[in-house]
Amino acid sequence: MSDSLTTVTRMVALDCEAVPDGEHSATSAARTMTTADDAGLVGRAQAGDRLAFEELVRRHADRLNAVVLRLVDDRDEAQEVTQEAFLRAWRGIAAFKGEAQFFTWLYRIGVNEARRRAQRRPPSRRTVPLDDQHAEPRDTGPGPQRSLEQSDIRAALERAVRDLPPEYRAPLILRDVEGLSTAEAAEVMGLEQAAFKSRLHRARLTVRAAVASYLPDEDGI
Repeated sequence: MSDSLTTVTRMVALDCEAVPDGEHSATSAARTMTTADDAGLVGRAQAGDRLAFEELVRRHADRLNAVVLRLVDDRDEAQEVTQEAFLRAWRGIAAFKGEAQFFTWLYRIGVNEARRRAQRRPPSRRTVPLDDQHAEPRDTGPGPQRSLEQSDIRAALERAVRDLPPEYRAPLILRDVEGLSTAEAAEVMGLEQAAFKSRLHRARLTVRAAVASYLPDEDGI
């Protein structure tokens, strides 16, 4: 994501006129406050501090890109969506009221754009792993037969998640892969919690049914 982050910061630099007029008095402070919480950085960004926003980009770019990648199934397009999400966030930062956490607001922008793109084309046949897509393969030591079984299950699981419609794939990714709370994930999706839980339940059932034949028992996934 380093290339994507650099692109975002350059785009933000070129888009400074989108921020409401104001003094950039917090700029030097943002250089040193690398441990400031998101709320503090958001406040500085709303005052026109581009460096504060760049710190928000550094904090959230990799994770947002990972979420988006699982929705669009293409690394180049995922970077485009991530960049677009941050650019929109920069342009709209003055309108952010703080009623939700910054990352929730940001993810909602990115997820909505990713869903729009995913809905415009047939499902990709590329496989995006459910765990960290940047991680190196780890040797856990099972024998060849066990490794083959695990590989088959993983492939079936990845296909099942990838083949979900975007409106069902997103809840599963946000809740079960990214570990957001139900409230956070529902906020990202713009849904009431009851509606979000219903979609998540259907997504889980669909994935469970798709991999059932690969599992040794009926305990689920």
